[in-house]
Amino acid sequence: MSEITMRVWRGDANGGDFESYTTERSDGEVILDVIHRIQATEAPDLACRWNCKAGKCGSCAVEVNGKPRLMCMTRIDTLPEGPVTLTPMKTFPIIRDLVTDVSFNYVQAKKVPALLPPPMPAEGYRMFQEDVERSQEFRKCIECFMCQDVCHVIRDHEENKENYAGPRFFIRHAELEMHPLDTNDRRDFVREEAGLGMCNITKCCTEVCPEHIKITDNAIIPLKERVVDAHYDPVAWLGRKILRKTKTSATDAAVQPAP
Repeated sequence: MSEITMRVWRGDANGGDFESYTTERSDGEVILDVIHRIQATEAPDLACRWNCKAGKCGSCAVEVNGKPRLMCMTRIDTLPEGPVTLTPMKTFPIIRDLVTDVSFNYVQAKKVPALLPPPMPAEGYRMFQEDVERSQEFRKCIECFMCQDVCHVIRDHEENKENYAGPRFFIRHAELEMHPLDTNDRRDFVREEAGLGMCNITKCCTEVCPEHIKITDNAIIPLKERVVDAHYDPVAWLGRKILRKTKTSATDAAVQPAP
């Protein structure tokens, strides 16, 4: 049995600093195991979030050696030799120690227009399996918000937070927009209200996703293509003229009631 040193950021919104804790380590341990041992032996007031300890709740996301990771899924033996540095997610306001205020994400979640299916026919709804599978990938999201943490549009530009949903909610919009039974047109909404155009598809969100969701390739890029088609495709424009159909405005999409 060997030892491990954890450099843990301690403090609150008013400031703080790193404290080092050296403790024994066992084979197969994850970071959360070590944090719990530190809480039990040296620092009972150390604050951190966790819930399921199975990589399914997303609660224990912190930055490990500068990269967002889940403490419950990060094995000690996969990390480089030397002290392990733990810091709270930098994009969100600090509450205390490793706990951040992620309420920004809940505000964005409330803005997502609801699913609006057509009236149910007598024989019930029917969908092709391939249509179901296309958006099913996005349902794997555990809302750890690590993709939001690394998104530079949110992290480096505080002024964008009001009008930028971020990658977690782009996959939510994509899931609904691609749903075969959804009749709500969200293309103007994601363009005008969710700030889709500010994303420059660097794929940093995809790289940190613990569920391996292809956020950029399967959600953000297809959403951008749909927005471009809606506004600049001459064939689509002509089709709407002939059929006398108009796109749902961003305001209308946001207030459409579910049946």
